[in-house]
Amino acid sequence: MDNVSTVTSVKLTGFYEMEDLKYLYFIIFLLAYITTVAENIILIVVIYVERALHEPMYIFLCNLAFNELYGSTALLPPILSNLMSNTHEVSLSSCQAQIYCLHTYAITEFTILAVMGYDRYVAICHPLQYHSIMSASKVCMFISFSWLYPLIAFGVFYSIALQLIFCGSNIEKIYCTNYSLIKLSCMDTTIVSIVGLVSLVAYSFPQLAIIIYSYIHILKICISSSKGTQMKALKTCIPHLLALINYSVGCFFEICQSRFTFNLHYGPRLFLSLYFLIFPPLLNPAIYGMSIQAIRVRIFRLFKVKMTIILDT
Repeated sequence: MDNVSTVTSVKLTGFYEMEDLKYLYFIIFLLAYITTVAENIILIVVIYVERALHEPMYIFLCNLAFNELYGSTALLPPILSNLMSNTHEVSLSSCQAQIYCLHTYAITEFTILAVMGYDRYVAICHPLQYHSIMSASKVCMFISFSWLYPLIAFGVFYSIALQLIFCGSNIEKIYCTNYSLIKLSCMDTTIVSIVGLVSLVAYSFPQLAIIIYSYIHILKICISSSKGTQMKALKTCIPHLLALINYSVGCFFEICQSRFTFNLHYGPRLFLSLYFLIFPPLLNPAIYGMSIQAIRVRIFRLFKVKMTIILDT
């Protein structure tokens, strides 16, 4: 056991399978990161600048964009750096920090999507009371909960996982995950696994319950309403449903890829492991920007003003 404490770094062996095409992968990841940052910043700026968008729905969307910037920055710059590295090693502390960032990003994303689902429920099922129900104080409470709950909830489990001692140092991925790191421990991880399972329920069940509750009531309203009301409800829910499906598909891919063995080529396995962390931040701004007319019009207006200023100068 004397040599166990000397494990101060981990090797991300997934990068070795990318060696032949590493420059192509570097360009793809770099473009994905630049596009993600640009899209989400534009969305945040438009919502901040346009006073007409200072409504709960758009405030929650703005927080979703902030979280996606947080998650993307925790993932893609380290991947770009490690891709160009010769050893593909990261310090144990850096690996643990990335785990904390990526897992809190994932929980926060689901929490904000749940809050946005509740917001759509109030808007469709209680339109006359919408502003009294979704008051400024309640919006602040939802936002605070969306950020603080994941940080504290995962922090409790994370503090237990930090006590582990590691024998192995190879992670067969291109980024660190909690499950991958725990597998390297030479200690009995039974308690950690039990706490992790309980934590997983705590991370996901409340949000899932809110989403199911919201859409059951939305569906009830749609069934008993006119076609016009149904189309209006569908139109206002489509962006949220697409974002939710995009996130859920990514989670499903990651769980399958991490927990089960598939005889897949490295390319598909890489896609499955990264979908959950790249595509929601990359696609959600486009989904909302193109689906919601109020945002789309203001983005075009903002760029039109900018282009006019540039041409005049």
